[in-house]
Amino acid sequence: MSEEIIRTLSVNGLRYGCRVLPRTTTDGGPGTEPVIVLGGALQGMFGWPQMDDHLGPFADVVTADLPGMGTADPLPPGPAADTVIDAVTGIIDSLGVPRVNLFGFSYGAAIAFGCARRNPGRIARLVLGGVPAHVGEDRIRYWRQAQERLAEGDTEGFARLAADGLMCLDPERTVHRRELARRYVRRSFLHALAHSPHAMDTLRRALGDLPDFSGGLSGVPALVFAGEHDTVTSPERQRAFAGTIEGSRFVTIDRSDHWVVLERPDEVAGLVTRFFTDQPLERARPAALPHQDRAVRDVVVSPTAR
Repeated sequence: MSEEIIRTLSVNGLRYGCRVLPRTTTDGGPGTEPVIVLGGALQGMFGWPQMDDHLGPFADVVTADLPGMGTADPLPPGPAADTVIDAVTGIIDSLGVPRVNLFGFSYGAAIAFGCARRNPGRIARLVLGGVPAHVGEDRIRYWRQAQERLAEGDTEGFARLAADGLMCLDPERTVHRRELARRYVRRSFLHALAHSPHAMDTLRRALGDLPDFSGGLSGVPALVFAGEHDTVTSPERQRAFAGTIEGSRFVTIDRSDHWVVLERPDEVAGLVTRFFTDQPLERARPAALPHQDRAVRDVVVSPTAR
């Protein structure tokens, strides 16, 4: 195992950091550009061990505590998208490479998409998962209720409602490790509120500020994936978003919901690794989408098939 490197950076007067895990093999085999991993509001630089394991033999793996997250400085009031995207650009600059691979999940998908739109020439490949491209009124109601509980000081009630609002709880739909993921997300919310001085603001932003996924993208090879039972943004909506990215591919992963990275961690990491290293997406069946650009393909991944 390579020894990780922690770097402290700054953007617009805000301190933040990234963790670089150098590529774990030096045998001269095939590799790829460094991979920057951007997760949800509570998924900081130490929350992606499965990516380390799968991507480590092929690339440097970079995770981050961006401004407003983890140990970084809190964001100032008002819109913050430009500041956070500038922070990711700062990480790319610090790596000293012309291009990187970029992976964004959930809240991090908005950051990664914004960064790719601003700097397409610096992004070798882009993967976006659990994209909150269109959040339904039922989810918004969950989060408003959760924020009310938080304002009242009921952190347990907040954690329960916020976690439930991010998951598929329909007993008729099979979700692998549903209760395990549910408990993990609740504990993560409670831990963040207890240990991070600006966690409350971070969670409010993540649950309340709807990101902009309009404008399209071209010139960057891209893959979008979703859990088949995602209730934050339906797979159909995420597939429609993928259709705005020229030449992209779309994947659904079965028996999972919005928290597919917790419920199917190895399948997600394997899929991301294959895409970033230009390998075939195994166990996948391409099918054209008649209502989208012909370059966009729908790929259904069945992790249970061997």
